[in-house]
Amino acid sequence: MIKVNALTKDFPLSRQQRKELNTEDKIARAVDNISFECHPGKVFSLLGPNGAGKTTTLRMLSTIFTPTSGTIEIAGIDAVKYPQEARKKIGFLTGSTGLYARLTPVELIDYFASLYGVPKNELESRKKYLFDLLNMHDFLGKRIGKLSTGMKQKVSICRTMIHDPEVVVFDEPTSGLDVITAENIIKLIRDCKDQNKTVIFSSHIMSEVDLLCDDLAIIHKGKIKHEGSMLDFRTTMQESNLTAEFIRIVQS
Repeated sequence: MIKVNALTKDFPLSRQQRKELNTEDKIARAVDNISFECHPGKVFSLLGPNGAGKTTTLRMLSTIFTPTSGTIEIAGIDAVKYPQEARKKIGFLTGSTGLYARLTPVELIDYFASLYGVPKNELESRKKYLFDLLNMHDFLGKRIGKLSTGMKQKVSICRTMIHDPEVVVFDEPTSGLDVITAENIIKLIRDCKDQNKTVIFSSHIMSEVDLLCDDLAIIHKGKIKHEGSMLDFRTTMQESNLTAEFIRIVQS
């Protein structure tokens, strides 16, 4: 489970940045006092236009960023006070994750499994499950630097999931991918839900949101503009489709 309460993140602005933004403010508030909960066995979607605060929020949940104020609870752990303990419970997938180009996928996955302390008697079954799910067997022995974008994303998924995390965070996981790879990620998200994991993801693709999510929040300019179940969103929306309703809420 994820519990977020009164979460805020400020970034200091340099003199040059203040000049470029035409502001005298010394900080930029990327996330402004937001609260929400994500529950096991459900998929929670965080939506918002570019620059809304989505990625900053997900990076705080993943302990990459430290909040300016507010609290984050990950699987019962205070992630602000004990980020290392919380990190053991989290899998974080983003399109900008760096990979070691000189390693093969198997070498990289084994390396991350050792960092997470995955028991050897579980490692082979975890690898088989992920390699089969993502159809990776044809390139497991190739260097990552020689792989296509879609293949690298599959390796990133394995790195994210190898320790069987309770909480999984997907930051635009299908962005820029081919249809088959995107479908594999959607299947993975469904499998996570079936395994009673807590899943939170962001996406610009409303068809994915409609297909996968149980609950959602819409963030704009760092503030939550809407939060609730997907069912309530559908039944109360004022526009004829999800995209139009999303735009209406953001612009209201």
